[in-house]
Amino acid sequence: MEIDRDSGLLRGVRYVPSPHQDDRPEGTDVDLVVVHGISLPPGDFGGPWIERLFLGRLPAEEHPYFATIRELRVSTHVLIRRSGALVQYVPFHRRAWHAGTSSWEGRQRCNDYSVGVELEGTDDLPYEGAQYRALADVVAALAAVRPAITPDRVVGHSDVAPKRKTDPGPLFDWDRLRDLLPHEVSPPPRLSRFRDSRPPSP
Repeated sequence: MEIDRDSGLLRGVRYVPSPHQDDRPEGTDVDLVVVHGISLPPGDFGGPWIERLFLGRLPAEEHPYFATIRELRVSTHVLIRRSGALVQYVPFHRRAWHAGTSSWEGRQRCNDYSVGVELEGTDDLPYEGAQYRALADVVAALAAVRPAITPDRVVGHSDVAPKRKTDPGPLFDWDRLRDLLPHEVSPPPRLSRFRDSRPPSP
């Protein structure tokens, strides 16, 4: 997997531009990956609704939950479906609106300097092996063009917004992801506040 440096897009990956994006602050070094979990409606997989949300076209009348989030203006750089299929919505050099009010290591506004990756899933179901492999491929591709992105710079939404968010949830297997990432960089001591409560790998 490779990133086209000119366009900021993953080669060979479907690109659907979200209107919910803008320029990063000038001179910003992108050095963080924030992993999210999402399903729409909650607990349902495979439908068109996540994409409709990122495009600002989620029909409030289609489901009661949609009416509660109709005002959201959110996006992500990349969505990873349960099958491992990728869709890109924002070029990596642009700012996606994924983390909200957030901070990491005392630095505010994570959207400014991070890449957002959404995994189709919920807090209470394990993610699929294909999703871990696809996520590791995305991180490796980012590291190839953004050397500041290393395994210790991959965190959960719950890490950057712990009072608001719980995703990707306690069943996300950080060890499994770590084992798929490049080994020349030492693994981080803690990738998520849920790390110690995750179930053992099968």
